[in-house]
Amino acid sequence: MPYRPKTTNSPHPTVATVLMPRERSRVDAAGDGCFRVVHRDSVPEAISVVRERGVDAFLVSVHRCRDRDLRAVGHLVRDFPGIPTVALVSQHEALVSETLLHLGATGVQQVVDVTSPSGWQRLRQIVGPPATRAVSSIQRPILDALGNSPPDNRLFFEALIRLAPEVVSVRQLARQLDLRPSTLMSRFGRAGLPSPKSYLAGIRLLHAALLFESSGLSVADVAYRLEYSSPQSLGRHLRAMLGITATEFRRRFPFATALERFLSRMISPYERIWPTFRPLGGPRR
Repeated sequence: MPYRPKTTNSPHPTVATVLMPRERSRVDAAGDGCFRVVHRDSVPEAISVVRERGVDAFLVSVHRCRDRDLRAVGHLVRDFPGIPTVALVSQHEALVSETLLHLGATGVQQVVDVTSPSGWQRLRQIVGPPATRAVSSIQRPILDALGNSPPDNRLFFEALIRLAPEVVSVRQLARQLDLRPSTLMSRFGRAGLPSPKSYLAGIRLLHAALLFESSGLSVADVAYRLEYSSPQSLGRHLRAMLGITATEFRRRFPFATALERFLSRMISPYERIWPTFRPLGGPRR
């Protein structure tokens, strides 16, 4: 039986919403087992949620949007381009078409009409993928680069990428993987690989690079999202690893550049090792 790491994190995406009272319970029911919902009473309050935690989508009721809300939605779309903003239509009324035109002008590209049952299915398809977009963006190229690697090794990297935003030490990582830290470190050492600490630090930088692509997030916001004790702590980490400040990292290492650097330094040089490496101690094929 393949090993499956334990985790207390929910696998479901988080959706921030601004909805009519009558829509909230229906969205809660639609998201059950598919996505988590964080309701707020205004667009600025929902933007605060987007800024402070890992939100995967923003859902706004067309019936709640007024002129001031439309401006705020426009700022959200521009400042957080990686987070899809979805307009929800739950009933047909006179101003719906006009509001949708205004939302489209702000950059909103997804509209879900839930006046029919198929609309709820479409909503789940849009905002309820099996993994967050950040995790998916990092996992796909790394797993591809691992090539013909044992399931044991691929499972390790899947868990590492998923846990990295909230795990700051190898001790915490090993606990999530149900391993002794010394066991995990020795397996990497015997294989001739960089330390687990190096891989954890590198993956955390990839998460930081993705977060920094949202202009609405400050250095302090990114530090908070990645469980650093302060923005200064994030800055010290970047100076230790790259010799640059957080602001310089944001400018010089967009996600594509950070990913290429990680693959070229941490994955590609060890391509002969990956086909036989089993960091979780899984059975040999």
